[in-house]
Amino acid sequence: MSADKRIPVTAETHSELHELKEPGQTYDDLLQEMAQQRRRQELEQRFQDLEDADTSELTALDDV
Repeated sequence: MSADKRIPVTAETHSELHELKEPGQTYDDLLQEMAQQRRRQELEQRFQDLEDADTSELTALDDV
């Protein structure tokens, strides 16, 4: 593990994170999990945007 860093949060945010944390789980593990979930949601949204896009605006693979 690299050097520890401090991330200032409000007492309210700390309390919310503490409630989300599983027994034995570190805050680092929790934050990594949350970041991964966020990336998955963003990727899912990109795919949804592509599905919803007007197909006339898309480039055919044969044209690439």
